[in-house]
Amino acid sequence: MRTYKMTIVYDGTRYQGWQRQKTTGHTIQGIVEEAVSKMTGYPVEIDGSGRTDGGVHAKGQTASMTLSGKVDAERFRNGMNELLPEDIRVKEMLLVKNGFHARLNAKGKRYEYFIDTREKPDVFARRYCYHYPYELDVKAMEEAAGYLLGKHDFAGFTDKKDEKSTIRTIYDIIIEKQDSKIRIEYYGTGFLYHMVRILTGTLLDVGTGQKRPEEIPVILEEKKREYAGFLAPAMGLFLKEVYYTY
Repeated sequence: MRTYKMTIVYDGTRYQGWQRQKTTGHTIQGIVEEAVSKMTGYPVEIDGSGRTDGGVHAKGQTASMTLSGKVDAERFRNGMNELLPEDIRVKEMLLVKNGFHARLNAKGKRYEYFIDTREKPDVFARRYCYHYPYELDVKAMEEAAGYLLGKHDFAGFTDKKDEKSTIRTIYDIIIEKQDSKIRIEYYGTGFLYHMVRILTGTLLDVGTGQKRPEEIPVILEEKKREYAGFLAPAMGLFLKEVYYTY
């Protein structure tokens, strides 16, 4: 048996998220598993580093799989890409130690969220950024982001009620403004269900003056979803990179 790690990029616009579902075959995981199984001639399940929601994109999703024997990774990757639709690609495939698991061994993740603040949405970028036509106070957003750094209980920043633990560590939040476009980058140990999108909605509320930066510690302390900001749409979110220590 041999274990392989794949780095997968995809445009999530057409799909019902990463995780395979019994009710639809239109998921990233399901489609990649189908391609792998066609290559091997037997069923293969893959494990992703985490679930991305429907409409969310990835520049660096990772997945692990165990095959019955060693394969030529480059040839196997090329074969998969021949079978996959044009909006899903396996960027890299590496032989790793047996026992490696893309989710369980992940040490950190980096996400990006893109916002377009122009009056009318960018024709070419509209599928990959959130059109939010308001003047934003970036300094206030940066101040608010500062309160989110470090290890906290982020129970108020998730839509899932049955998480085993809502403790997470955010190492860095970068907010960059270029003309009418804003990019927010999040780097942390891991993120809860909808967490990055809720963080983004909260920072946008601060940017428009609906919330004050100093309200962030209160939201963290109260742990109530209704205190945080709105759920920013999926199309502006990208899983940029997943980190491991081998």
